[in-house]
Amino acid sequence: MLQKEIVEAQSGITLVKKHNEEEDEEEEDKTVKDSNLPNYLLGSLSTDFRVHTSLLSSQLELHSREEKINQIILLKDIIYKVKTAFNNEFDAAYKQKEIEIARIKERNVRIHEIILDLDLQESVWQPEFEDCEKPERTLVVENAEIRTLKHVTAWQKAKTELLVTHEMEQWLVSQGSNLRRQALMDMMGGVLEVKKEDILRMVIPQPAFMAKPETLWSEEERKKFKEYEKKVKELNEERDKYRKSLEAEMKKLQNAIQESTQSFDEHLKRLFEKRVKAEMVVNQEELKINNLVFSLLLDEEISSREAFLNNYLTRKQEEKSQTAEAIRKAREDLDVYKEHYDNLVAEDKVLDRSFKKEFSEIPSYQVDILYKLFKRRPRIHKQKVHSDTNSLVPFGERPGSGKLNKDAFAQLMKAMDDLDNINNMPEGLDPSVWDHFCMTRRTKVENEQEVKQKAAGLMEMAAFLRRRTDDDEKVQHEIEKVFHELILLQEDKVKFQLNLTIQILLKQGQVELENFQLLLDYSDAVLINRNIIEDLNSVIRTQGQKKVASMMESKEVHKGIFQIEWEHKKMEMEMEDLNQKAWDIQMLFFSRDHQKYLNEPNYDTLIAVQIGIMEQTIAVIDKTHKKNVENCKKLLKKLGRCSNQKDIANYTLSCNLREELVAVSERKDICNAMGSKLTCEKIAKERYENMMQYQKLTKISREQAEQISILQAEVERLRMKTFPALVQM
Repeated sequence: MLQKEIVEAQSGITLVKKHNEEEDEEEEDKTVKDSNLPNYLLGSLSTDFRVHTSLLSSQLELHSREEKINQIILLKDIIYKVKTAFNNEFDAAYKQKEIEIARIKERNVRIHEIILDLDLQESVWQPEFEDCEKPERTLVVENAEIRTLKHVTAWQKAKTELLVTHEMEQWLVSQGSNLRRQALMDMMGGVLEVKKEDILRMVIPQPAFMAKPETLWSEEERKKFKEYEKKVKELNEERDKYRKSLEAEMKKLQNAIQESTQSFDEHLKRLFEKRVKAEMVVNQEELKINNLVFSLLLDEEISSREAFLNNYLTRKQEEKSQTAEAIRKAREDLDVYKEHYDNLVAEDKVLDRSFKKEFSEIPSYQVDILYKLFKRRPRIHKQKVHSDTNSLVPFGERPGSGKLNKDAFAQLMKAMDDLDNINNMPEGLDPSVWDHFCMTRRTKVENEQEVKQKAAGLMEMAAFLRRRTDDDEKVQHEIEKVFHELILLQEDKVKFQLNLTIQILLKQGQVELENFQLLLDYSDAVLINRNIIEDLNSVIRTQGQKKVASMMESKEVHKGIFQIEWEHKKMEMEMEDLNQKAWDIQMLFFSRDHQKYLNEPNYDTLIAVQIGIMEQTIAVIDKTHKKNVENCKKLLKKLGRCSNQKDIANYTLSCNLREELVAVSERKDICNAMGSKLTCEKIAKERYENMMQYQKLTKISREQAEQISILQAEVERLRMKTFPALVQM
C-alpha cells in the first residue's frame, strides 16, 4: 500500500513539473501540494512552505512500528525543510536590508550636502544594524572604546616623525611649484567654472563709489549702481530658484527613504508572520513526532511486558508439567502403599478373628482370660520432641523417621518380653499353650506395629499428595491469571494500534453554545470518515423530506376533515335558522292590511284609489301651505314695521335710561350719605322672593316630569298592542 502511494505521489510530482514547465508565470502564485490529503487531515500547514508531503503516510494508516519510524524520519525532514525555507527568506531579507541601508547612506550624503548649502538646523536619520543583528561586532574593539593610551615604541615614534616631515616637505614643494594653482586662487577663487552650489555663497562686490554720499555720485556712477542692483536682484532670484530646487530634491530624497523603509517594514512584517507560521508548523510537526514517539514507547513497553508474560508463562507451564508428573507418581505410590496397608489390616483382622479358633481346646474362661491378655499392650514412654529443636536442627530425627520407629519397636519388644514372662501366665494354663499364646500375641503386636507404621506413612503420602495438588492448583491459577493478563494486554495492544492519536487542523474562531453545555471528556468519542457522515446525512434528508411530505398530506387530510366539519355545522345552523323561520311564519301576527291583501282580489285597484285620494289630500295640503306662507310673509312685514317702531322707542328709552342712570347715581350717592340700612333690607326681600319663586318652579317641573313618564308608559303600552304575539305552538 505504501509503495502504491509512493508511486502515485511520484507520478503526481512529474505531472506537476510538466504543468509548471508549461505555465511558468503561474508558478509563483501556487503552492506545492503533492499530497492527496487535505490540510486538516495532514495535521499541519507544511504545504504552505512548498514542502513535499507525498511520501508521508496517512495518519489513519500508521499501525506498524516501521511505518511510525519512517513517518518520524520524514517529519523531521519536513521540519528541516521548513526551517531551511524560512532561513533562506531571512537571508534574502538580511541582504535586502544591507542594500537598503547602503542606498539610504548614499541619499543621506546628498541630503547632508543640501542641509549644509541651505544652512538648515536639521538632523539626518541614519539606520544602522544592531548588535543582535551582527553579533560578531561585539568582538571587534573600536578606538573610541579604548580609554587608556596606546603604547608606542621608540622606533614607531621615529617612523611617524619621519613620515610627517616627509609629507610636509612634499606639500611645501607642491605649494611652491604650483604657480598655476596660486594664480587660479587669486583670480577665480580656485575654480575655473562657477558651479550651482557656489551661487548661495556668491557675493557681488560693491562699487567703491558707494562709500561716498549719494548726492556726490556722477551719472556714470548712478548707471553702475543700477547695474549693480540689477545683478544683485538676478543673483537673489537665482538663489531662490536654486534653494527651492534643493528643498524639492531633499524632500524627494526623504520621501524615497521613507517609502523604501516602509516597504522594507512591510516585508519584515510579512517575514515575521511567516516566522510565526513556520514556528506553528514546526510545533505541529514536533507534536506529531511526540505522539508517534509516545506510541512507539507504549508499543515497546507493551511488547516487553508481553515477552515477560510469555517467558513467565513458559516457566509456569514447565512447573505445571513437573507438578502434574509428581502428582501422578505420588498417586501411583499412594495406591500401591494403600493396597499393601489394606492387606496388612485384613491380616490383622484375620488374626483377631482366628484367636478363639486356635485356642478352642482349652476352657472358655481361660480363653476369655487369654483374649484379655491378647488385647493387653505394654505402656511405652513416648519421647517428647520439641519443635524448636527440630527447627534448629533440620537434619535431626523426626517423629516418623526409621530410627525412631526402630527404637520404639525395640522398647515394645522389650516390654513384650516382660509380658511373656512365665510369672504372668494364668493359673492352670499349660506352658505349651502359654508359649503358643505368646508367639501369637507377639505376631499380633508386630502386625499392629507394622499397620501403625504403614498408616503413618500413608498419612504422610496423602499429605504430600495434597501439598502437590495445592501447588498444582496454585500454578494453574497463576497460569490462568497470566493468560487473562496476556489477553488484556493483547486487547490493549490492538486498541493502541487501531485507536490512533491523530492531529487535525480546526478553523480558528469562536463557537457559541447554548447554556455552555460543552463536553470535555472525549474518552468514548469515535472518529468516523466524512463520507459516512455525508451518506448518513443524505439518508436523513431523504427520510426527513418523506416525513415532511407525509406530514403535509396528513395536514391536508386534517384540513379537509375540519372543512367537512365546518360545512356540517353550517348546514346544522342553516337548518336551525329555517326551523326558526318556519316557526316565525307559523306564529306571525296578521294585521288588517295583511288580511285585506290576502282577501281582496283587486288589491292593486284599491291601492290605486288610495293613492289618488292621497294625491288629492297632498294638493289640498299644498294649497293650504301656500296660503300659510303668504300669511307668514304678511305677518313678517307687519312685524318688521313693528320692530322699526320698537327700535325708535328703544332709542328714546335708552336716552331716558341715561338720564335715569344719572339720577340713580345721584340718589345712590344720597343713599350712601344717608345710610345703607334700607338698601340691605330691600335686597334681602328681593332674594327671598326669588327663592320662593325658584321652589315653586322646581315643584312644577317635577310634577310635569311625572306626568311625562306616565304618558310615555301609556304610549309604550299602546305601541306593544300592535306587535304580533309570539306564542309557542
